[in-house]
Amino acid sequence: MAKPHGGLNLREKFVGLVYADHNRSKTVQTALTRVLSQISDQTLAVNIGAGKTRLHPHIKNIDIFDGPNIDYVGRAEALPFPDGSVDIVISQETLEHVIDPFKAITEIFRVLKEDGIIYLQLPFTIGYHPGPHDYWRFSTEGIQALCEYAGLHCVEIGFSVGSATGFYRMAVEFFAILVSGPFEKLYIPSKALFSLLLFPIKWLDGWTALSRQNDRIAGGYYVIARK
Repeated sequence: MAKPHGGLNLREKFVGLVYADHNRSKTVQTALTRVLSQISDQTLAVNIGAGKTRLHPHIKNIDIFDGPNIDYVGRAEALPFPDGSVDIVISQETLEHVIDPFKAITEIFRVLKEDGIIYLQLPFTIGYHPGPHDYWRFSTEGIQALCEYAGLHCVEIGFSVGSATGFYRMAVEFFAILVSGPFEKLYIPSKALFSLLLFPIKWLDGWTALSRQNDRIAGGYYVIARK
């Protein structure tokens, strides 16, 4: 879930373009484009935890904080939609911030129409990132179990970002903590520096994807599931 928002500030732009660019990965864009292509004027599509993002002009955005692109203010555990009324649900990097993701996924199941689609994206090997809180991480088995708990049928599961990005995110945090030590003011500039210096590591995601062990430290996963 996003923090209170207006326009993007410089720090948010840097994070989105350099450090946490997982929503722009090729695998995410390919999978999400397939889901978005099914939206029409008659479709009710919802983006849970949308923040400042408007993925499609016909998507209704919901977030815990109000803002320019937010259509509904609410929580994933209590969606403001009738039973069986939503065709498509999208949730990117949000349910790790929800105290009860099982309640949230059950609520998503409730509002989905029969044969409705959910695109769900969650982190695995990613450092703590409160927004405003951060509770959970999900392995490939975990994200599948989460969907099946609610009665959803997993159609496709893939890497949002692979092992190289997972290692990059942890390495940036480690070196920022190491360099800053007890000097708290040095943490953010150190993190920005190492985000840039270590950025080429992420280019190895394509290579690590060839390994059968890629699940061990993958950055995260997406799943496309149906009711």
